[in-house]
Amino acid sequence: MRMLRWMSGHTRMDRIRNDCIREKVGDLVQADRDDPSLPLVTAPFGHASQEIVNLLLCGQAVPNVFDGRMDLGGGMFLKGISRNVEVGFLTLLESLNFCKVGQYLKCPKWPIWVVGSESHYTVLFALDTGVQNENELEERESQIRKAFDAQDQSGGGGFISVEGFHQVLRGTNIKLPQEKLEHLCSTGFIVWSEFWQVILELDKSLGGLKDSSGFMGRKVFDLYHFNGIAKSDLNGSQLNAGADTPLQRPRLTKLRVSVPPRWTPEEFMADVALSSASTANESSGKDNEVSKPEPSQHAPLVDCIRTRWPRAVCSWSGDPPSIV
Repeated sequence: MRMLRWMSGHTRMDRIRNDCIREKVGDLVQADRDDPSLPLVTAPFGHASQEIVNLLLCGQAVPNVFDGRMDLGGGMFLKGISRNVEVGFLTLLESLNFCKVGQYLKCPKWPIWVVGSESHYTVLFALDTGVQNENELEERESQIRKAFDAQDQSGGGGFISVEGFHQVLRGTNIKLPQEKLEHLCSTGFIVWSEFWQVILELDKSLGGLKDSSGFMGRKVFDLYHFNGIAKSDLNGSQLNAGADTPLQRPRLTKLRVSVPPRWTPEEFMADVALSSASTANESSGKDNEVSKPEPSQHAPLVDCIRTRWPRAVCSWSGDPPSIV
């Protein structure tokens, strides 16, 4: 009986301690959020909020995917990712310009990304950890972009104030010619795309990306995409016990990804014009004599991949990868 009373008391202490831990963890989760009154699981289908996803990825229930926090003035802040992560995050919403995923989530320790769509989460990963290796110019671009995003108070809109722009120039040691500086600041805010074009034309000695060695080389690597929701095999080779309906199963797709070299502004515009002309020829039924060096296929997943590797070209065998 004495032993049973001791065990009963020990169990009560464990229960009390666990309740205290849960309460403390709950308080920490609520403190991470911008608006604790919003639900963590949304109705009616029980979708996880971004706070839950971020809690699993980085250990903090912050509601945003940009780096650091955004100062709204008056002592108000929006909280984003504040540290390096082991598993990253990409989302279709960024390709639709609804948000901006920061470098912490785009460049995780391991080449593994949770991919968010309107209704579902899937996984993108690489077997080769070298897919994220950057050469000197790519590292420089990442540095400039991170400094720019740190001053972006538009919620990922891609523009910053003149004051923030001067902080970017100081922090990245960029020395713009006076006429370029005045032109960029003339409207009272600086748009990333215009700033980036100037950086491409600016000599490396002044902090830009232009140098006499030419462009960075093409990257080619493999990515794998897994969707755990059963999907139909549309290839026609897998039928369920002789039935007419295709077999339903989770889908693993191997993608060949080719990332082209960076362009100077002039060549970028020339490529856009060439692509437009090719599209016009195809729509009018004319033969397109200009063949692309890499076969190109498209699916919504490709738009997600391009938020991490801009202008990437993807191809795969069989059914297209599905993120829903």
